[in-house]
Formats: sequence, structure tokens, C-alpha cells
Amino acid sequence: MTTRPSALRPTESRPTAGTGAAGIRASERPTAEPHTAEPHTAEAPASHEEGHATQAATCSGAVPGQNPHAARGHSFNAAAAQYAANRPSYPPALFDALEELAGRPLAGARVADVGAGTGIATGLLRARGADVIAVEPGAGMTAQFRRTLPDVPLVRGDGDDLPLADACVDLVTYAQAWHWTDPARSVPEALRVLRPGGALALWWNTDALDVPWIAEAADRTARHFGVNVAAEKRNVNAQAADPTGRLRFTRRTVRWSRRVPLDTHLANIASHSVLLVHDEERGAAFLSEEREHLLKVFPDGIVEEVYDVRLLVAPTTPDTASSPSSD
Repeated sequence: MTTRPSALRPTESRPTAGTGAAGIRASERPTAEPHTAEPHTAEAPASHEEGHATQAATCSGAVPGQNPHAARGHSFNAAAAQYAANRPSYPPALFDALEELAGRPLAGARVADVGAGTGIATGLLRARGADVIAVEPGAGMTAQFRRTLPDVPLVRGDGDDLPLADACVDLVTYAQAWHWTDPARSVPEALRVLRPGGALALWWNTDALDVPWIAEAADRTARHFGVNVAAEKRNVNAQAADPTGRLRFTRRTVRWSRRVPLDTHLANIASHSVLLVHDEERGAAFLSEEREHLLKVFPDGIVEEVYDVRLLVAPTTPDTASSPSSD
């Protein structure tokens, strides 16, 4: 009988019961919470500090004294169930494009889905026939993931120090998660765990800002919270994703939409880090104002959310695989 080669590092132990198949380094699970996954609909900035926590999180998920980016990264753990219930999924056309740009089908591919969050993308990859290992740093998101996808192996960790063996997967994917990493560390780590001919794929559901009501809502968010959401959403490109220039990304945009009740739309907004890091009273006031604005646009209470999925795919080449590490 043949056995599948292990994706564990040679010196690492097997995963504990309940995490599933091999491919996970079980002995290196962070006790402090690094950034969690699937953060928000904004694209990746060039680079961010990781901001690992060294003390207990507050009820909002942020840690006192953290920088704002780190606080936003931590915020999802306290809202994981809300996140899973209300965030948008991804369209089949996204995975068609991923297969095209990666040059291989998902069916039968070994995939590491990093920053897996509550498992939205992981479940869709698995439905396409991929053999998926999930990597997620946050305790709250991990708990929700295991409720949703109990049979999918998951390990605690992050993209800056992947708990996986060298050359163990065909694809490394990040859905709504790459911008929580430091590319100086996460790029070499992705290249380390990819097999020859593998690919790194990054994508973000972003609001379609050419739709008038969505652009107006983004402006209101910017005024209320002092965060230029529109500017963040425009910042998805190869240089931002990999300032080192080691990777050769191809970009694809997939537009899609979903129709949801207004309450679901508002709960989706409330699960974004820009709201989660602020006090409940301020967030509730904003959502109340949004309800009034949106009922003027959608008087029947059904909101059509329009998204552009920004996809970046970088197949590995002998040049990228042999490039010196940038860390």
C-alpha cells in the first residue's frame, strides 16, 4: 500500500487528534494570537507589522497598546460566528480563473489555505476536489472553522512562518488574508512549501466602487471612522503584494453580486475590522444611519451587493524557487 508523503517538517510530530491528515506541524502552535484571517474587503497594502499579542485580548479582540493594524487583525476572533454567517462567498468563475492562471486543476491538488478564517474559501476549494490543509492563527476563527468544516485538517499558524514541510503543496492560497502578512517573510515561506510548478494565489472580495450606492457608502465609512476604504481597495497589485519583486503575478478581476436582506448586509458590514475595533455605541450609530440611507436605495429591504474579486496568481519558476531569501 502506498502512502501519501507527509507534509510535516522532518523534525515535527504528527497533528493531534481532530486536525485530520498529515501535512501539519503540530508542535509549533503559537500561544500568542497573530493576525487572524479573512479580515475585510480591502486589498493588500505593501507590508504590515504582524503585531503578535503578548497579553490577553480585550472583548473587541484588540490588545491594549497594539498598533491599529494589529488591533484590526485581532478583532475578528470575537465576531467569528457573525463573520461566518454574513460574509460573502466567492463565485465559481473565481476558481475557474485560478485553475487557468495556475495551469492546473484544483481537483487532486494539495492546497494550503493560509489565513483560512472561518473556512469560506477552504470549503469551496475542497468542493472543487482539492486536498486542503488550512492554516489559521486566531482562536475564535479556528473554533468557528472546526464547527463548519470538522473533517478538514487545520493547524494554528500564520503565513510568515508556515507550519508545513518544504515542497509539500501544489498551491498556497490566501483569501482576504495576504495583507496581514509581511511579504518579506511570507513570500519566501510560500516558495519554501510549494512544489516545483506550484503557484501562490491571493484574492480579495472588494466592493465595486463604480456602483454609485457603494461608492457613497464607502465615503460615509471614511467620514465616520477616518479610514479611506476606497484607497485601500485600489491598492491590489503585484508590487503591493510582493515588494521584493521575486514573484511574477498575473491579475484577474471577477465581478459578481448577491442579493441579501438589509439585515444581512448590515451584519456583514459590522463584521469588518474597521467597525470591530471601535466601541459598540459608535458602531451601532453608524449602522443605524446606514439603514436609513440604504432603505432609500432599496425600499424593499433587499440589497444587491456587487463585488470585484481581485485575483493575483504567481506560478513558481526555477528562478523564483532559487532566488535568495529576502529575510
